[in-house]
Amino acid sequence: MRIGDAAAAAGLTPRTLRYYEQQGLVTARRTPSGHREYDAEDIRRLRAVRELREAGLTVGDVRAFAHLLATMPDGGVPELIPKDPRAGRCAVAEVVARRRLADLDARIARLSQLRGRLAARLGEPGAGGRGAERGAGARAGAGGGASPAR
Repeated sequence: MRIGDAAAAAGLTPRTLRYYEQQGLVTARRTPSGHREYDAEDIRRLRAVRELREAGLTVGDVRAFAHLLATMPDGGVPELIPKDPRAGRCAVAEVVARRRLADLDARIARLSQLRGRLAARLGEPGAGGRGAERGAGARAGAGGGASPAR
């Protein structure tokens, strides 16, 4: 199928599909006239990428274990730590996901500090004190925070 149909089947836009191809997450075959063609396996892979992105992973995170996308089940992305020990685990995916989770926790903490500082300046009730919070917020300010993930 062509790019528009493949994107729709995977729940993506054609632009996103092209980007994922550029990032090495999927490889389109080309017709003799140069049009991209995708098959059912490509759609399954793209859906897995979409689900992983919706779970909070970046394109770089997914790229770190893209070679495993072919082994993911048709019904969606498996749990990284399955409840059934016989299901096996993917150590690479788990490490990447745990790193992303830690990054998200740090960002949430930083945003909570920033929100508290702004709320205090607006005089909102329950905005918290200005002591330790201000020092922590200043450290997480310009140049001290995590860079945005892509």
